[in-house]
Amino acid sequence: MQLQISEKLAVAELLAQLPEDSTLEDIQYHLYVLEKIKHGQTDVAMGKTYTQAEVGAKLQKWL
Repeated sequence: MQLQISEKLAVAELLAQLPEDSTLEDIQYHLYVLEKIKHGQTDVAMGKTYTQAEVGAKLQKWL
């Protein structure tokens, strides 16, 4: 349950920082970005990262 409270507080802080004339679309975008940042932080904590060399090798396949 602590995770839910933390997420609620993060949303409340986000809403407090946004301008009063923010649209629902603005709010959704910022929530999306917040979610992706948290997901990335979790990946880093779990060691799910790539080295610069690994990223370069993956990009070479696409370019």
